[in-house]
Amino acid sequence: MSEAALRRTPLHDLHRELGARLVPFAGYEMPVQYTSIIDEHRTVRQAVGLFDLSHMGEIEIRGEEAVAFLRHAVVSDPGALSIGQAQYSMLCQADGGIIDDLIVYRLDDDRFWIVCNAANRSAVVEQLRNLLERGDFAPELEDISDRIALVAPQGPNAAALLAGLTDLDLGAIGNYRAAEGAVAGIDCLVARTGYTGEDGFELFCAAGDASRVWQAVTEAGAVHGLRACGLGARDTLRLEAGMPLYGNELDRETNPFEVNLGRVVKLDKGDFIGRAALQAVQQAGPKRRLVGLRMIDNAIPRAGYEVRAGGAAVGRVTSGTASPTLGAKIAMAMVPAELAGIGTELEVVVRDRPHRAEQVKLPFYRRPRD
Repeated sequence: MSEAALRRTPLHDLHRELGARLVPFAGYEMPVQYTSIIDEHRTVRQAVGLFDLSHMGEIEIRGEEAVAFLRHAVVSDPGALSIGQAQYSMLCQADGGIIDDLIVYRLDDDRFWIVCNAANRSAVVEQLRNLLERGDFAPELEDISDRIALVAPQGPNAAALLAGLTDLDLGAIGNYRAAEGAVAGIDCLVARTGYTGEDGFELFCAAGDASRVWQAVTEAGAVHGLRACGLGARDTLRLEAGMPLYGNELDRETNPFEVNLGRVVKLDKGDFIGRAALQAVQQAGPKRRLVGLRMIDNAIPRAGYEVRAGGAAVGRVTSGTASPTLGAKIAMAMVPAELAGIGTELEVVVRDRPHRAEQVKLPFYRRPRD
């Protein structure tokens, strides 16, 4: 896609003013870094980083049949959510392949938001509309993505920062919960969610208010060590936290059980798209598994690199990096299920040479708890 054809978030001009390096991502021109990916990564682990995630998709489902429709559409059970609660979920094909992973927020008895990946927004909307056309359920569906911006302060200082900008009781907004209220006098949905492995918030606001929210958070964050962060740090952070990325760990050829996310699938809630296929995988066990690798040899594994066992090719690295937090080279890889096991050694081919790696428990990093 040409630079002229790339979409821009409401914060694009601000990113340019901050000197961000902008790159194509999911059809948008997005900041990959402002100063250094490593510095931004460490800021999120130690203080608070601020991300523009306005490229993400938001779809509102509302009406008396919203619960029944969503129970049928996604693998989790949105009907089990209380108002103000969220859950990680997936939209699957009939064969169990993953169309997208997403977060479902219940904002009222019959009003939900689905937040999906930018690259899959059209596919998610198409899947949901196709299900509506079958006529079994009749909720209202509205793609509100272009009207919504998303600003995300993430890190151990995020709550202290936000407490000075809102009257909401942040202590009552637990992990995977959300509340509607004002941030710096601007109406927002304040969600305690994120993609970094740290405590943090995602602030959904009207697109026209994005710059005001960003600036208010930036000013309040000065005393908390805040730094603007790009997608480069977001990727290394989520990899350390063992979080899958669509297009790397997840795709239409992969099912939830292969990527250790069978817990998300609620087979006992009634029929839903992909249920029969996923039940069969659960009963037989997946043929492949996503594993964590920590390099023994001094080599950096990257997505797409070949994984070997006993000299034979057995799989591929899905994501890999040099971990700024752990000081180690780490990766996630898809391998045959019979080869998956903590402590088992495999090899990753880097620059045409095999390098030893040990399977370790995911996630690689867990944030300290008070």
